[in-house]
Amino acid sequence: MNTRMRRAAVAVAAGAMAISLAACGSAEEAGGDNDSTATAKGDNIKVGLLLPENKTARYEKFDRPLIEKKVKELTNDKAEFLYNNAKQDANLQAQQVDTMITNKVDVLILDAVDAKAIKNSVQKAVDQGIKVVAYDRLAEGPISAYTSFDNEEVGRTQGEALLKGLGDKATKSSKIVMINGSVTDPNAAQFKKGAHSVLDGKVTIAKEYDTKEWSPDNANAEMEAAISAVGAKNIAGVYSANDGMAGGIITALKAADLTVPVTGQDAELAAVQRIVAGEQYMSVFKSYPSEANAVAEMAVALAKGEKLDSIAKDKVSSDSAKDVPSALIPVVSLTTDNINDTVIKEGFYTVPEICTAKYKSACDKIGLK
Repeated sequence: MNTRMRRAAVAVAAGAMAISLAACGSAEEAGGDNDSTATAKGDNIKVGLLLPENKTARYEKFDRPLIEKKVKELTNDKAEFLYNNAKQDANLQAQQVDTMITNKVDVLILDAVDAKAIKNSVQKAVDQGIKVVAYDRLAEGPISAYTSFDNEEVGRTQGEALLKGLGDKATKSSKIVMINGSVTDPNAAQFKKGAHSVLDGKVTIAKEYDTKEWSPDNANAEMEAAISAVGAKNIAGVYSANDGMAGGIITALKAADLTVPVTGQDAELAAVQRIVAGEQYMSVFKSYPSEANAVAEMAVALAKGEKLDSIAKDKVSSDSAKDVPSALIPVVSLTTDNINDTVIKEGFYTVPEICTAKYKSACDKIGLK
């Protein structure tokens, strides 16, 4: 997808979560018109949440509970909260949208499995008077609002970290492998674009793959193929679009007795432990509480017929929606240098959770206690 992002203000800070302009169809024309029916509901609203898969740890560990907690907080525990996970099945997610329509939710928070395939389902929901907020991935169709991280910045952050990890090997003759995310996820294209903007001309991209369904198993097979094609001794580093795939990639690297910088994203516990152990160079830390709070505030406001005045500092356009009011959350490069200031400080994990017996010695070496 050619997603065009136009920054209208500085990225949203973690504590600045308030309410802003909404839209339906053409983003500048709908939403926030203080619909009398919505306003009459008060806190007695019905909020639906559809997440795309459960292989990536973040969705069940962070997104779902954080969003539900914030929705309940914003509605004095009066909102009804409905949830489903599509388990990476676009057809199942379309059925789940139908179920949300049948259950007459007031607003639907949607993290699409396939951003293009879900377009008709989004339209069906909107036709039934349901506001749709795209979460984390920019779904096609007449969505009213969107929140995610600055995805091109994620890719740039990964690319810059990989160059730093390469050190004096960051030369045009150094060969790296790029293992990107799924083509059905518009975020993956943006991560890829951001990474290329940093890496192109600085290193040689010897092999590149777009990994179906963000699968660690597929990434493992792709890394094995790259090692065979390029030669283990010729690979200086690996760009991995997320942590799950990085796990599969590192397994292949270990089998080839190869240790090189590998990127990631999502700050999964296993990835943090791999970073501590020196197996993975970095991950991208995302403040899921900030993203969850933003989408919950958007959803509750839209369900009540209120405008989104202060959270939507950005505008994002897709192939089917123009200038969607959006909140783009900043990201941080996570390495051994800032584990305390990121995942531990924000309560993702505790030191004992990271520094199990297997990793205690490595934790001691980097002063993580």
